[in-house]
Amino acid sequence: MIDRSHGLPLSRQAEELGISRGSLYYQPHPASAADLAIMRRMDELHLEFPFAGSRMLRDLLNAEGFTVGRLHVSTLMKRMGLEALYRKPNTSKPAPGHQIYPYLLRKLPVMRPNQVWAMDITYIPMARGFVYLAAVVDWFSRRVLAWRLSITLEAAFCIEALEEALARYGRPEIFNTDSQKITASSWAA
Repeated sequence: MIDRSHGLPLSRQAEELGISRGSLYYQPHPASAADLAIMRRMDELHLEFPFAGSRMLRDLLNAEGFTVGRLHVSTLMKRMGLEALYRKPNTSKPAPGHQIYPYLLRKLPVMRPNQVWAMDITYIPMARGFVYLAAVVDWFSRRVLAWRLSITLEAAFCIEALEEALARYGRPEIFNTDSQKITASSWAA
């Protein structure tokens, strides 16, 4: 993109491309041997403690004899592409363009078992991260019909819980989740 042999000055070429003039003269240098050793250990620690941020990694490294500060650990994490895994805010916030369905069960009287089921997912903090709990509940009896735990938020464990509830108790008239209501007439045969 930058042509050093062109008649247009380098500063003008940088301005046209919208990049800093200083970046034209920057020569990247390889990581030092000390940084490579720290990054190798950080990678191992990240696999063992994926929820650890720069402060916790700094403390773990210092306990092992590495002399490193939090900002340097943070810089190395960015260089390596490491990011602490943790619950992000607004996990229930719908994505832009996501259709919001009206809540149709607000004034519906629930009079018998298998009339309305609900399913929800929650997380449970553990010593080394989270586990996720999915449960299918009958609204009338407040009974947990099926549940599953998972270490990831993939759909498979939710589907397993629902399939178990269907196999044991049959099909409800209404199945309610946070995303939408499903009536018996819309279930696949």
